[in-house]
Amino acid sequence: MFDTADTTAEKFTQMFAAILLFAAVVGIILFIAGRFGGRRGDRVVAYSYLAPTLLMLLVGLVYPGIRTIYESFFDAAGDVFIGLDNYQTIFTDKDQLTVLTNTAVWVLLTPFVATAIGLLYAVLVDKARLESFAKALIFMPMAISFVGASIIWKFVYAYRPDQANVKQIGLLNQIVVWMGGTPQLWLLDWPLNTLLLIVVMIWIQAGFAMTVLSAAIKAIPGDIIEAARLDGVSPWGMFRFVTLPSIRPAVVVVLTTIGIGTLKVFDIVRTMTGGQYDTSVIANEFYSQSFRSDNQGLGSALAVLLFVLVIPIVAYNVRHIRRSESL
Repeated sequence: MFDTADTTAEKFTQMFAAILLFAAVVGIILFIAGRFGGRRGDRVVAYSYLAPTLLMLLVGLVYPGIRTIYESFFDAAGDVFIGLDNYQTIFTDKDQLTVLTNTAVWVLLTPFVATAIGLLYAVLVDKARLESFAKALIFMPMAISFVGASIIWKFVYAYRPDQANVKQIGLLNQIVVWMGGTPQLWLLDWPLNTLLLIVVMIWIQAGFAMTVLSAAIKAIPGDIIEAARLDGVSPWGMFRFVTLPSIRPAVVVVLTTIGIGTLKVFDIVRTMTGGQYDTSVIANEFYSQSFRSDNQGLGSALAVLLFVLVIPIVAYNVRHIRRSESL
C-alpha cells in the first residue's frame, strides 16, 4: 500500500516538475523576446519560439533517424559491422519476402478500394434526405482505434469447431452455417487471411475518404453543375466529366494519406494475428525483430526501408498540392 502511495506521489512530482519546466521555458522565451523591439524584435520572437521546436525535432526525430540508419549496418547485437547484409536478408530471405509481398498487397488494395468506396458513398448520399445520418454511419469506424476495430473484426472472424451442440460466435461463420456451409478458420490460410485483415483497414478508412471527398463535391461551383445539366449531361457523364475532374486534388490527397497510413499499418496485424500465418507486414516485422527477436540490425534495416517507401508518396503529395495551389 505504501509502495503504491509512493509511486503516485512520485508521478505527481514528475508531472509538476514538467509543468514548471514548461513554464520556465515559456518565461525565458518571453523575457528574451521582450528585450527587443521593431522588426528585429519580431525576428527574435519568431526564432525564440522556433528554437525549442527545432531542438525537439533534432532530439526526437533527426538523431533517432540517423542512429537507426547507422545501426542497420550492424549485426543483431549491434557490435559487428556487416554492411548491407541486413538489407540483403530483407530481399532474399523467404519470410522477409512474404512480408514485402503482404505490404505490397496492402498498399495496392487499401488506398484505392477505400477511396472508391468513400467516393461512391459521398456521391450517392449527396443532398439526400438523411445525408447527415448516413454519413455518420460510415464515418463512425474512424472514431474507433485500430486496436478496437481489430478486436471487433476478430470476433467477426471467430471460429468454433463444427459440432451439433456448439454455436458459432463469429458473424461470418454463422452466416456460412445459415447458408449450409462449414465454418472456417479464416485467419489461418494465406493469402485469404491478409485480404481479410485489409478489409478492416478499408472499413476504417472509407469514412475518412467519404468525409474529405464529400466536402470537395460540395465545393464544386453550382454554375458548372447547372451548365452541365442544361447541356443534357447524363448522371454518369456528370460524375465522369464534372465531379471527378473537379475533386481530383482531394482524391490524390485521400489516396496518398491512406497509402502512408497503410504502409505503417501495425495495430491490425498485431492484434488479430500477431504476424503469424504469413500475415506480417514491414511495421510489424520491424517490431518483432527489434523487440521480440532482439535483432537490432535487421529491425533497423526494416525501419529504414519503411521510411524510404514513405518518402515518394509524401513527395508526390506535396508536389501535387503545390501544383494545385498555383493553378
